[in-house]
Amino acid sequence: MNQQPPRYFALVPAAGVGARMGADGPKQYLQLGGKPMLRHTLDAFVSSPLIAHTFVVVSVDDPVIDSVLPPEGVTVLRCGGASRLESVRNGLWELENKLHANDWVLVHDAARPGLTPGLIDKLVKETGEHPVGGLLALPVVDTVKRFVNDELATVSRDGLWLAQTPQMFRFRLLADALEAVTDPSTITDDASAVEALGLAPKLVEGHPRNLKVTLPADIRIAEMYLASPLT
Repeated sequence: MNQQPPRYFALVPAAGVGARMGADGPKQYLQLGGKPMLRHTLDAFVSSPLIAHTFVVVSVDDPVIDSVLPPEGVTVLRCGGASRLESVRNGLWELENKLHANDWVLVHDAARPGLTPGLIDKLVKETGEHPVGGLLALPVVDTVKRFVNDELATVSRDGLWLAQTPQMFRFRLLADALEAVTDPSTITDDASAVEALGLAPKLVEGHPRNLKVTLPADIRIAEMYLASPLT
């Protein structure tokens, strides 16, 4: 019997309010380079020949999402939760009967508009058939300081990486990992939920352009990268 080739789906949680940005509305809808931040993210997945379909998770009463969608290739899931973890988990529940257990799901932050089809291709190809999955990340190159209780110390950067997204796992593994979370405060990304099961995802070197837009100063940096396309 011929084995079915793997399928790759994108899941973009976009139900956040972006409190640290201090904007009038959710930061994923801020204009960057002439279009909403979220649209840059969705366009990257729609433009990738590897992605079978893209799903975006928004709040139930989101009034904006329909106006920023690409013409095709994206389905809206109105099941967003109070946190990123809840939104991803709710999105996976919605897809329970649509995806196979071994389908790959690439979860990506809506506020990382610098993603490109090339980075998606790199993650998929370098993760390959890894038994756990993989994520884009950057090795730490700066000197790291820890300041706690008025005490300052230099921390070795050997082996330290800064996690990015997409983070790519098989549907069933990711759903089970998120279901197993008992203390959401300890889970800061999808990989940490998988790691809590005793598993080690593969780190695939990403790119600085794939930064997360969190503070107002990040907008200019993101626009700089968006003005210089990377294939």
